[in-house]
Amino acid sequence: MRAKKANFYFFSGTGNTFLVIKKIKEVFEKNNIEVNLHRIEETNPRKIKLEGIIGLAFPVAVQSTYPFIWKFISNLPETEGTSIFIVDTLEKFSGGLFNPLKKILNKKGYHIIGGREIEMPSNLSAKIDKKKNKKIIEEGLRRAEDFAESLIKEKSGWKNDNPLLSKILYFISRNELVWKIMRKLFRLEVDIDKCNSCRLCEQLCPVKNIKVDTYPRFGNNCQICLRCISFCPQQAIFAVRFKNFKRYEAVNSTQLLTLH
Repeated sequence: MRAKKANFYFFSGTGNTFLVIKKIKEVFEKNNIEVNLHRIEETNPRKIKLEGIIGLAFPVAVQSTYPFIWKFISNLPETEGTSIFIVDTLEKFSGGLFNPLKKILNKKGYHIIGGREIEMPSNLSAKIDKKKNKKIIEEGLRRAEDFAESLIKEKSGWKNDNPLLSKILYFISRNELVWKIMRKLFRLEVDIDKCNSCRLCEQLCPVKNIKVDTYPRFGNNCQICLRCISFCPQQAIFAVRFKNFKRYEAVNSTQLLTLH
């Protein structure tokens, strides 16, 4: 790899993707490649830095990814051969991600140098097995390190999904009706006896769907990233149908906000 500078644009819900992208950053920097991290939710995609290498990282959602991530990707600027790689985190499988990503990025003129899916712990579970999650994270970070090294050696591959299944899953993930159903399924509420109006949920929401007056109020654009539930210091926010499910966070909220 000739490039000595890289810009990673990422979104992390409960911290899994952040851990992965930090590991890739660590490997790059050991090989004298300068890396800058940028939060997707705070970045204008039309103004991203095209010098060096670009990395895109995000979680899988609805076997693809969140609408605001697709919007970011769709609004990336056109280029003439800028190198780019993609890494996603997931519990099991995607299927509706890599084929449409390849089509969009090729059309915009990017040179795809690799793509990898990395299994990490589920962020929604009735029971948290910390010992099991620790092993999953350790294996995930090992795979992230291997992926970073393969990128540097220019030996990374790209996953090709089943064409028909990919089209179906991609269509589902981009359908607003599906997300309306998801929002009903994961309808959020606040335990006002616990909430102390700290506004952390408002600060963390990637699409500004939460406004705090006396208590948090939720709009109609929730992406089901679960940040507000996972990082609420009072455990005051919950999804009605999953009220008894356990909170999961791979990092603390300060790490996500400061990128440290």
